Amino acid sequence: MLTDTIRLLLFPALMAFAASSDLLTMTISNRISLALTGAFFLLTLVTGMSLAAIGMHLAAGALVLVVCFGFFSQGWIGGGDAKLASATALWFGFDFLLDYLIYASLFGGVLTLVLIQFRKLPLPGPLARQPWILRLHDAGGGIPYGIALAAAALAVYPKTGWMPAIGI
Repeated sequence: MLTDTIRLLLFPALMAFAASSDLLTMTISNRISLALTGAFFLLTLVTGMSLAAIGMHLAAGALVLVVCFGFFSQGWIGGGDAKLASATALWFGFDFLLDYLIYASLFGGVLTLVLIQFRKLPLPGPLARQPWILRLHDAGGGIPYGIALAAAALAVYPKTGWMPAIGI
């Protein structure tokens, strides 16, 4: 019962927290990525995942980390985004990695287009007093890509082996 609750709630809750954190502060705490990684390993122990399967999940996470580190070094993504994508890839392994990356790309493109349009509009008075909205509205500001990464993760998660194991 406890394992099912963890599988059902922990990953989605951490993803929602990552998205909201990135929206409001333009940062994703290392604690979120560490919590995702720790929860993954805890569930592998509880569910009895084979060492070969764990190795493949680790390889997927490492591959995404290396690629994202390259993106980070070029200034294309933030460090929090790189770590979040890698921790998420750890959960999905290679079986669902392509789905995750495609969703993240599509959601990220839509998010970017929406923010470009939003930044062209004048802000109403009450909104102009909110620091997080001003940060989003700044034409020179970044894109809180953690929102797209989290949305992609939540779109893919129900298809994974973590959810069917509890009968959903």
